[in-house]
Amino acid sequence: MTDNTYVESAIVEDDALVAARGRAEELGAPTISPAVGALLALLARATGAKSVVEVGTGVGVSGLWLLAGMAEDGVLTTIDPEFEYQQAARESFAAADIPIGRARLINGSPIEVLPRLADASYELVFLDGEILDHPRYLTDAIRILRPGGVVVLHHAEGLDPSQSGPVAEAVRQAALIVADDDRFLPVVIPLGAGVLAAAKAG
Repeated sequence: MTDNTYVESAIVEDDALVAARGRAEELGAPTISPAVGALLALLARATGAKSVVEVGTGVGVSGLWLLAGMAEDGVLTTIDPEFEYQQAARESFAAADIPIGRARLINGSPIEVLPRLADASYELVFLDGEILDHPRYLTDAIRILRPGGVVVLHHAEGLDPSQSGPVAEAVRQAALIVADDDRFLPVVIPLGAGVLAAAKAG
């Protein structure tokens, strides 16, 4: 990945996001970078997202960014197996004055939860869970995504040819799933840990 210090420093986060990052540091929870967050908000706004799925709640940093770009009556469904993280996320959403009904937190394995979500029901799906499971997540993400929607996969830095191992292989498998599907227009964006975004044909 290229040095994007200037990109990250250009994004100013509000008090709720700063506080959420503090919770993440205390718990040792992973978070997206500010620039990745701004990208998520932009994609949510561009797709007019009312229904969004997130795999990997963390402490709510990415959720806050997604909600910032979503329609005012939009609902974020966010999945994470770590109960402690989701408790912290609830605190983050409350501190940001997010109405309870706008964030649907599901504590469980994404591999078990995603298959239960309805087909073609979401404008945006953000995958930031266990990287080794990204290909499995992506298969369900494609199914639940509405035409015209966007799927976003974090940790795309595994596409760097210099990287090898199971994690890089999982990222490449996920990227091939998108590349082999004619309905998708993909792009790799060198922000944070790397982002692969793909728009589904309308």
